[in-house]
Amino acid sequence: MTALPIVVGMGGINAAGRTSFHQGFRRIVLDKLTAEARQETFVGLATLMNLVKYDGQQFIDSHGNAIDANQIESTFGQQILDGTLIRKIESSCFDVDATHWHQKMTLQATEGTELTFTTKAKTLPVPLPRTWQVEEQEKGIVKVTVPDLIEVKHDSHRDNPIKAAGQFPTGFEPAKLYNSRYQPRGLQATIFAATDAIRSMGIDWEDVLAVVEPDRIGTYSASVAGQMQDEAFGGMMNNRLKGERVSTKNLALGLNTMSTDFINAYVTGNVGTTFTTSGACATFLYNLRSAVQDIQAGRIRVAIVGSVDCAITPEIVEGFGNMSALANVEGLKKLDNVEQPDLRRTSRPFGENCGFTIGEGAQFAVLMDDALALELGAEIMGAVPDVFVNADGIKKSITAPGPGNYITMAKSVALAQSILGEEAVQNRSYILAHGSSTPQNRVTESLIYHRIAETFSIEDWKVAAPKAYVGHTIGPASGDQMAMALGIFSHNIMPGITTINAVADDVYDAHLDIRTDHYHCEPMDIAFINSKGFGGNNATATMFSPQVTLDMLSKRYGSDTMAKYNEKRIVTKEKQQQYEQQANLGNYQLIYKFGQGMIDESQIELSTDSMSIPGFKQSVMLDIENPFDDMV
Repeated sequence: MTALPIVVGMGGINAAGRTSFHQGFRRIVLDKLTAEARQETFVGLATLMNLVKYDGQQFIDSHGNAIDANQIESTFGQQILDGTLIRKIESSCFDVDATHWHQKMTLQATEGTELTFTTKAKTLPVPLPRTWQVEEQEKGIVKVTVPDLIEVKHDSHRDNPIKAAGQFPTGFEPAKLYNSRYQPRGLQATIFAATDAIRSMGIDWEDVLAVVEPDRIGTYSASVAGQMQDEAFGGMMNNRLKGERVSTKNLALGLNTMSTDFINAYVTGNVGTTFTTSGACATFLYNLRSAVQDIQAGRIRVAIVGSVDCAITPEIVEGFGNMSALANVEGLKKLDNVEQPDLRRTSRPFGENCGFTIGEGAQFAVLMDDALALELGAEIMGAVPDVFVNADGIKKSITAPGPGNYITMAKSVALAQSILGEEAVQNRSYILAHGSSTPQNRVTESLIYHRIAETFSIEDWKVAAPKAYVGHTIGPASGDQMAMALGIFSHNIMPGITTINAVADDVYDAHLDIRTDHYHCEPMDIAFINSKGFGGNNATATMFSPQVTLDMLSKRYGSDTMAKYNEKRIVTKEKQQQYEQQANLGNYQLIYKFGQGMIDESQIELSTDSMSIPGFKQSVMLDIENPFDDMV
């Protein structure tokens, strides 16, 4: 039997808030929630944004006043709404109205004079320009005479034309939730997101280790841009140019493998598979694909899969902006014929648009094989039967779209139809679109859906587009899509694209259901998570709902096994509820095991059949069968 990869936990953070228990999804569809769910969402966001704190008995605001949970929306509601989703870039990232840069300036002495100045001798350029005349003054100070021109660079500021992004909620400070030790923002978010995913399972990580061999656990994660803040690559590339020192940590902490490495080293203590691959905007799905295939092949039983990018920096924004990829102020003014564009509506998938909006995020899912999920009583959030990846072939422009996404989408739909049948695909499936909000994407991506819908006889194919709310988080973008898919499965609410007034005329929507409002929908069976990345990195994941997954498990394992599973699941649900309550109160219980439980390699016990590692209950088995028995 082929193992079915089951999603048993998901956590993270983006502009909508915390991922676990659908807080971020609930923020997006806030107006469609029940009163109880709405209050829980406001409470969870208020603590996440440090507007209130829970002291163990009551909520306390920043002035030290007690406040009831049912007063939080009326007191802080607008502040919470304004401080989440896409909005003007805040100073915690950089100042878009006065972005720092170095301006070149040429200095020349006025006619009849020479240009002179004094400076410290140790700051003179090396080698000294041939025409400069240097006279020593007092100790360490020199007088310089320049008979011709001198070019200098000086601090300056400019008005950045790109002013909006999908930032973390205002006031969210992951660095203060654990001893972050001069770590860049992306790695701080990794610790938060990975912890959130693991805690959301309702199963202690030690209970997983008790039954799974240590080499059959895997971590699959990457960043696309790496860590671009001053603590990492930003400092490595800029510090010398700014006259500062490059630190010993800048290079190491910047690597795009670091989200994987941090989880292994400081969260799970994993000694099993470690895997990092980048596929531009499809990075989350690339890593998911590897985990899914390893689970199906039996190489691993548990996988933590994710991606993180916190790339709202002047350099990254300017890079995308100079490609004309990002929505800028002038473009928005022309679209809306206004002097002051609405920065909350810069991302407009499938509408009249002028570029995507960058975001920051960290998303992680926990997957298990089906047998282990039942054995541990894990909550079944869904299943991922496969992920398809295909390239675009020959190109003229490396960033232009191509045929690869036709293959990934068609294979995903064909797989779902072969497993669940035509009726499920035609009536109970929906798309989590890449929906980047560029004029080219709205045409090319919608045409793919149009042609596949025609081929598979699908009408009114529901389409949702998370980037309208959280922006394009680059690597974790398809993780944002998975988080939305899980929210739709759980709440039966389909998010519309409320940032557009109407679907653009050039969108191929004859067979698609793209709405501008959120709406309640019938229970869905299948989600297609689609990603079109720069360079021809296309990926599509087929995902099944919790109910479909349980039905499949019942057929494979029978009623007795499922009855035992449901008994164990009661305990899991209780632990999940405990974590959800604590997380909503701002107690995230971050896992950060810096130097804790390090393995003494001298205590490893080896035999020809197995290896015993200190701290792990299960052994690594070495009785490996010869896979080439027919050749020797």
